[in-house]
Amino acid sequence: MAGNKPYRLHPLAWQEIEGGEGWYRQHSADASVEFIAEVSDAIKSIRQAPHRWPKYLHGTRRFVLGLPFSIIYLDAAEFVNIVAVAHSKRKPGYWKRRL
Repeated sequence: MAGNKPYRLHPLAWQEIEGGEGWYRQHSADASVEFIAEVSDAIKSIRQAPHRWPKYLHGTRRFVLGLPFSIIYLDAAEFVNIVAVAHSKRKPGYWKRRL
């Protein structure tokens, strides 16, 4: 798609995606698929218009998913840097060392 900014996914954000997918898979295969689809769709939306979502902590922006997760990212000049796929029950800003 034209206009999509490249992105980088922090290794710990990748682990958070895997952990969320695994948790949902233990409960329902459909929920697992829904989780991955929602994360994927959110990343596509962020890449198309990274300034669209509100500023958050430590200079980041946050895309709130329909599930209890948010994608925390930095909009750098050349790419979108996804630093966390954070569960809403975790302490806000726990990921700041990743910046």
